[in-house]
Amino acid sequence: MTAGFYSPLPPARTGVADYAAALLAELRRHGNVEVAPEQCDIAIYHTGNNRLHTEIYRRALAQPGVVVLHDAVLHHFLLGQLNEAAYVEEFVYNYGEWHRGLARELWRGRAASAADSRYFAYPMLRRVAERARAVVVHNPAAASAVREHAPKARVAEIPHLFQEPAPVGGAEAMRYRQKLGVDPGAFLFGVFGYLRESKRLVTVLEAFGKLHRDGVRTALLIAGQFVSTDLERAVAPMMAGVVRMPHLPEREFWLVAHAVDACISLRYPPAGETSGIAIRLMGIGKPVMVTDGPEWARIPKDACLRIATGVAERESLLEHMILLTSMSGVAHAIGQRGAEHIRAHHRVDQVGRQFWELLNELCA
Repeated sequence: MTAGFYSPLPPARTGVADYAAALLAELRRHGNVEVAPEQCDIAIYHTGNNRLHTEIYRRALAQPGVVVLHDAVLHHFLLGQLNEAAYVEEFVYNYGEWHRGLARELWRGRAASAADSRYFAYPMLRRVAERARAVVVHNPAAASAVREHAPKARVAEIPHLFQEPAPVGGAEAMRYRQKLGVDPGAFLFGVFGYLRESKRLVTVLEAFGKLHRDGVRTALLIAGQFVSTDLERAVAPMMAGVVRMPHLPEREFWLVAHAVDACISLRYPPAGETSGIAIRLMGIGKPVMVTDGPEWARIPKDACLRIATGVAERESLLEHMILLTSMSGVAHAIGQRGAEHIRAHHRVDQVGRQFWELLNELCA
């Protein structure tokens, strides 16, 4: 069996590229896997909202194989790919003729699609899910979204992988904190990844500002590239005292990951994705705060911190930040339980084996 592998790969600056590189290396331990071959026995297509997935998505429709949904909402991807007429027809294909008027309305308002919950409520998955021989997802929320759009689709829930990084010593992490200018006694929170409205950055900055004004010894690091210039302008007045870093190369990412005391990885409206950054930070024993929802249903309740949505979001985040900074040992205990779960269920060798078994079954 020859498996074809279609995905962005490093040096592309996406979490999907990092994930795909680790999975590709693991799958090659099991058999013959070629990157983007013209012909293969079974293909794996990694799909997401980034325009880097354009040709992969088209090929997945033309030559069906295994589709890996890294984002279970493809609405924003299709907004960027289609003209108005094609977008309206695609929306109608997904949700019926009676939604044609809504489709036109959403097209006209697409400039607000990054924050408007309506665009997340209509994932537009039907076409790719119906065409696929199997759809791989990483959590129950994504599985449910696929089944709602394509009830007959074969859905395989395979955990998001975790690949053990090269060791980073405690002394090395402390030196890096000093290099960043972080108070040695401060509790350092970190936010990582592409910065868009759904990352809830305003809420994070408001909560951090409240702690800072109350005299809590805490610091905030934000690493990543702003996707939204509107968001960047909106939060600029709130960034005083924040350690700001760009997109990080792999080695430096792990240095920063070990240097922080906790990770804030919020996402609302949700896109049915499992955050690779959250899995990475949990894997090395850092407590992670995530937006409460079915995306995290497989993670034990005592292995991460779940933040409420809606009007309660800011207070929920603030309470959990106070919990971590005020009660000695809580952060370490939550981090260790998270690491135990990730290493029991998300190891790259386990994930690779599940993928390979699926590929063999489909070829048989």
